[in-house]
Amino acid sequence: MSLKSRNAVVTGSTSGIGLCIARALAAEGANILINGFGAAADIETERAKIEADFGVKCVYDGADMSKPAEIAAMIQNAETKLGSCDILVNNAGIQFVSPLEEFPIEKWDQIIAINLSSAFHAIRAAIPGMKARKWGRIVNTASAHSKVASPFKSAYVTAKHGLAGLSKTAALELATFGATSNCISPGYVWTPLVEKQIPETMAARHLTKEQVMHDVLLAAQPTKEFVTVDQVAALAVFLCSDAAAQITGANISIDGGWTAE
Repeated sequence: MSLKSRNAVVTGSTSGIGLCIARALAAEGANILINGFGAAADIETERAKIEADFGVKCVYDGADMSKPAEIAAMIQNAETKLGSCDILVNNAGIQFVSPLEEFPIEKWDQIIAINLSSAFHAIRAAIPGMKARKWGRIVNTASAHSKVASPFKSAYVTAKHGLAGLSKTAALELATFGATSNCISPGYVWTPLVEKQIPETMAARHLTKEQVMHDVLLAAQPTKEFVTVDQVAALAVFLCSDAAAQITGANISIDGGWTAE
């Protein structure tokens, strides 16, 4: 499988799942535009490392995913600096947990903007180029919460359900243009963010590390194993390949059986 000569935009890719997806696409020869927040020096280190490790071009765009004009400008930046936006991975996302009646309105608006509307704005800007070139891949990082709900995560669950619907609509509109649109829906993924939550949960619930991992974090995943960032990235790369040309409008679970019921 080779993505040589393809150019990819990956949002929320300065760390975690997004960075792993960006590196996996680069490993297959794609040039990359990374996006996200963080310390400028850390971002530059990761950008340069992608170029050095894989011999591709990598540029950074700091577009704020809550601002439509900046998102459109980011896609234009990819077309200017890389030559096109052939692959679009909408990965940016945030979380906030609260009962519905107490959910801060500004947090609802922020989560809908970053987890859902940002994907719409990016797709809207990228589609004309994909149609013109008769090739494109849109991969949206959703969640098991695109299929099932959990309490206290109303905005996140709503956004991820919406992202699945947006993916299907884009798939139908692009079906005759050689471009696909799909969702990846991970369960709990082992990331530094998850790892940092463990000591706090141990203290709050008076549990051991093993109990937190098995009985709290992995309670919903029948395999009782975390999904890895590499597994999510490998699925994203496959969906960008020619082998996946007839997979479109799909919402693919990678959740250890969480949504199998």
